[in-house]
Amino acid sequence: MAKNKATITTGSVRLSYLNVFQPRGYEDDDKKKYSAVLLIPKKDKKTLDKVRAAMKVATEQGMEKYWSKKKPANLWNPLRDGDEEKPDAPEYAGMYFITAKSDNKPLIVDSDHEEVLDQTEVYSGCWGKVNITFFPFDNRMKGIAVGLNGIMKTKDDEAFGGGQTKDEILASFDDEDEEDDW
Repeated sequence: MAKNKATITTGSVRLSYLNVFQPRGYEDDDKKKYSAVLLIPKKDKKTLDKVRAAMKVATEQGMEKYWSKKKPANLWNPLRDGDEEKPDAPEYAGMYFITAKSDNKPLIVDSDHEEVLDQTEVYSGCWGKVNITFFPFDNRMKGIAVGLNGIMKTKDDEAFGGGQTKDEILASFDDEDEEDDW
């Protein structure tokens, strides 16, 4: 079976706006989807080269399938610059970002390739490698979209939005400095 050249696995990226255990719709009438925003460090040239190559393949597929062999002038690009588009969000500094979505629940595993069932293990702010597929679309707009296939969590980091990691919560229960006051 030939490998789809528009499907890649990223290097380690920071995960944000995770809806990977339950699908979510943003408007009442929206179809619910699984999704994640991938924050790609600008210094990760290897991942960025893979993203750009996959986007080129998807663009060629769109020219063949939808756009009469011509690349549209206003083609929507899924690779966004965090410094330019999210200047007030510190987690986007020095990052590119991509939103990936799926109708189907993505595979979520740990670094041992064991499926993650505990929803507190994978959270906005942790790091992971992500398998994604780029594909063309032509509806109200023309562009390249990104499908979310799977996530492998690689490491913990500070949770976005003031949340705590599972380990931080568990450690708080072991705090011996506090005594009952009753």
